[in-house]
Amino acid sequence: MKKILVANRGEIAIRVMQTAKKMGIKTVAVYSVADRNAPHVKFADEAVCIGEAPSSQSYLRGDKIIEVCKQLNVDGIHPGYGFLSENADFADLVEKNNITFIGPKSKAMHMMGNKLAAKDAVKDYDIPMVPGVDEAITDIPKAKEVAVSIGFPILIKAAAGGGGKGMRVVNNEVEFESQMNRAVSEAVSAFGDGSVFIEKYVGSPRHIEIQVMADGFGNILYLFERECSVQRRHQKVVEEAPSSVLTPEIRKAMGEAAVKVAKACDYIGAGTVEFLLDENKNFYFLEMNTRLQVEHPVTELITGMDLVEMQIRVARGEELTVKQEDLQITGHAMELRVYAEDPLNDFLPSVGNLEVYELPVGKGIRVDNGFEQGMDVPIYYDPMLAKLITYGKTREESIELMIEAIAKYKVEGISTTLPFGTFVMEHEAFRSGDFDTHFVKKYYDAEVLKAQAEKEAEIAALVALKKYLEDQKVLRLPIN
Repeated sequence: MKKILVANRGEIAIRVMQTAKKMGIKTVAVYSVADRNAPHVKFADEAVCIGEAPSSQSYLRGDKIIEVCKQLNVDGIHPGYGFLSENADFADLVEKNNITFIGPKSKAMHMMGNKLAAKDAVKDYDIPMVPGVDEAITDIPKAKEVAVSIGFPILIKAAAGGGGKGMRVVNNEVEFESQMNRAVSEAVSAFGDGSVFIEKYVGSPRHIEIQVMADGFGNILYLFERECSVQRRHQKVVEEAPSSVLTPEIRKAMGEAAVKVAKACDYIGAGTVEFLLDENKNFYFLEMNTRLQVEHPVTELITGMDLVEMQIRVARGEELTVKQEDLQITGHAMELRVYAEDPLNDFLPSVGNLEVYELPVGKGIRVDNGFEQGMDVPIYYDPMLAKLITYGKTREESIELMIEAIAKYKVEGISTTLPFGTFVMEHEAFRSGDFDTHFVKKYYDAEVLKAQAEKEAEIAALVALKKYLEDQKVLRLPIN
């Protein structure tokens, strides 16, 4: 593989290109009109504009991306995450044009892209599942019967869904019908598919995911877990590796279950198997993400593995050189997703100009970044600017490093999730490890952040005033 096109933008495009360059592979960036001055465009060896700002006219245009590959003699495409990364039809199109898709085969994507198909695929592998139905339901009276038989509270989920869309918690029979209708409507709007299924609602779960890597020779590794329980709107904001609550026995059992899921769909490449862990430390298979995850850096730091390099090697037909027994957890890593969102206003997107944008540096600090000072944050794409990652010998050390790194991260012109990151790192529930996916709902209050921001502004004003008065004294010194 001599030249890779990265069918993505922002920090993940740069992240993939960094590894490709390290391996002596040339890189091609694609970009929209809105991204013409973006860092990923400058970082690549070659760059081609593929359309207007909306992603439907640029980053989602698989046909244009293939066209660019043919023009520039590209022999591999890395899709990153989001956009076309889990589009099985695109993966097929890439392979049909004799270009290597750096990701799983379309069969696995089709199978795992639908939650019901995924459940069906793994049912013969003795993998723990949340009690519920394994078929789509649209008939409301029948669905209500099923819900009653499972026992409330229950969860209605879109079969084709992700990102928390088409998902409704129902606490009793009275509200079932209205919530069912809302879930179906959301699913149609978000995915073009109104299929939903019902399962028991796990009340205080933790979101634990296992990183897997598989080659074309039947070797499948699990690279331990990531804890992703701090979420807003069912989307992750803070991730860490390893989890603070898994015993070695549970870790091994979850890892082996994840390997079975990968086997069930003949998986090749990097993938993530997601589980729920209940308050009694029972785990249940949730879904599989057939791509590189946003939060892959924390796994890289605790294992010493370059997951992108492993992806590329597997895609070009190489066998994994690492064995399961070679892998071990060293240290602890934290990741904060730095979103252009306002945590004081229900995490709504914050767009504008990055008037000041200075990244933290130091031992144990890593920033996977896609922006630079002076850039506008476009409204067309995911609002993530960067990922701030810290690594220490212990969980406590990585938390303290994260607080320090956030303080050094300077952003002016827009709001970000950095203050929220500080709130999480300083909160007793998080520091103790005693938290679940309801962390934001239970503990977060925008007023706390507002008060903190006001206090910091007051201190800054007092420091500025003190300096001003000292300068005035200097100016008034008599000159002999």
